[in-house]
Amino acid sequence: MHPARRLWASLEPLHDVVYFAPGVREAGISIGLRGYWMTYFAFRAAPLGPVGAGPVVAAFAGFEPSMVAKALPDAWTRATPAACLAARVEVSTAALRGVGVDESVCAAVAAELDPVLAAADGTGRPLHAANAALPVPGDPMAALWQVATTLREHRGDGHVAALVAAGVSGLEALLLQVASGKFPAEQMRSVRGWSSASWAAAADGLLERGLLAPDGALTPTGRELLADVEERTDAASWQGGLSAVGEAGVDRLVELLRPSVSALWSSGVLPEVNPTGLRRA
Repeated sequence: MHPARRLWASLEPLHDVVYFAPGVREAGISIGLRGYWMTYFAFRAAPLGPVGAGPVVAAFAGFEPSMVAKALPDAWTRATPAACLAARVEVSTAALRGVGVDESVCAAVAAELDPVLAAADGTGRPLHAANAALPVPGDPMAALWQVATTLREHRGDGHVAALVAAGVSGLEALLLQVASGKFPAEQMRSVRGWSSASWAAAADGLLERGLLAPDGALTPTGRELLADVEERTDAASWQGGLSAVGEAGVDRLVELLRPSVSALWSSGVLPEVNPTGLRRA
């Protein structure tokens, strides 16, 4: 496995508590937001400032635009981006502490990755750049959460760029990942806000391109395209910053994080099947 992907598999679960931890919805409501999805969009988009739906649809990729528009820009009339930033760090840090993540490990990993953030290439990576501009908290666990978040958005921005280069839209990417067996189709369609008609039309387009078979399975061409996108994502993540850690450094960080990541998975906070596509090792 590419070292960039191995490090992502350790950092992504730590970041993901901001979506799945108990209390996330309540954290949003407590500062004036309305429900889970407004909280999700406002918390994740907050580093960008009080943006409207358009930039978020583009940067997040895969969400039906009207779903985003129900949350933004209305969220900013209810809570400031600064309040969202503070709330997301607080609820995420509490979740990590609650499952027994090791604070001393957090401090060591955050300190080792901090120079990587400073040197990482932000070209074409708006979510990464916006997160990288935020101050790293003094609390070790909050610091690691912020570092993990910034690096996962760096990877995510690069992944979107790889999809665009391959001629694949956000919706089409969801269908290809469903066909690869990562997600149940109906669950993914629903949580990303797409209608059955839009989903079917995108499937027809992929069928015409020879990426999906008539039964909805990936064709060899489809599998090759997905593999190429993942390889490009790994390469861009590595060349864009993580190479400064080195392969031996990745091995060391993964081992340091292993007990904490295992505790997080064992806690049940993260669903075994989730939209990130990451499964417990």
